[in-house]
Amino acid sequence: MTPKKTLYIQGKLIDLSQPKVMGILNATPDSFYASSRKITVNELLKAAEKMLNEGATFLDIGGYSSRPGTEDVSVEEETQRVIAPIEAINQEFPEAIISIDTFRSQVASRALDAGANLVNDISAGRLDESMIEMVGQRGVPFIAMHMKGTPQTMKEDTDYEDLLRDVTKYFSEVKRKCLDLGIKDLIIDPGFGFAKTIEQNYYLLKNLEHFLSLNCPILVGVSRKSMIFKLLELSANEALNGTTALNSVALFGGASILRVHDIKEAVETTKLIGYLNDSRI
Repeated sequence: MTPKKTLYIQGKLIDLSQPKVMGILNATPDSFYASSRKITVNELLKAAEKMLNEGATFLDIGGYSSRPGTEDVSVEEETQRVIAPIEAINQEFPEAIISIDTFRSQVASRALDAGANLVNDISAGRLDESMIEMVGQRGVPFIAMHMKGTPQTMKEDTDYEDLLRDVTKYFSEVKRKCLDLGIKDLIIDPGFGFAKTIEQNYYLLKNLEHFLSLNCPILVGVSRKSMIFKLLELSANEALNGTTALNSVALFGGASILRVHDIKEAVETTKLIGYLNDSRI
């Protein structure tokens, strides 16, 4: 089944028939990939400019590290980390499509006021019951990721009766709630690295096509994650080649958006796999 291939954002129709790339901007001091940490507004602006020049369609800004076992931060601190960068990027690059990466509706709402265009929630609305209703009221797209527990507990929460069935049921329930509360554009993210073992991550990736039946664009985020560097006995700094390999698998499996640290390589990958997937060949 071919999933929905468009998103409606700020009066514009985004065509996902050619997969798009989302750049990761971490306004945090403790994200797992050290090179992605950009603390000052100027650092984030420079990173955003480079990503846009290299072909990123979306910029995903987060102020709360979701790496396993991360320390909690207050709503106020998370908000403070993301609002100024969003305002600066919106002013400097008004055509940029900005995603706010948060599971808190208060942070998401403030970010949308500051110029963000969509919400990326690692908990799919399960850690803040107000999130889906707020997103529906604001009329913006919603990225719902699969995760069990919290960033603090997910590493130990990897038991499933049937992984594919359980994740599909999770997304079916999220989709029903989103439709009921007015969200017209839902993107699903299987949540690689979140409450999953390395083996479970690869099983999901191998069976990514299974989720096309939900008729939602699929976002895949495997960039430099431990499922790559632990298996290859490398560090996150050395995981770009592995990231490109798995992004290729994801595109063959039907992914519409790649969420990455390295834009140029991901954009090239979408072009090459897109050419291979072209039915005219």
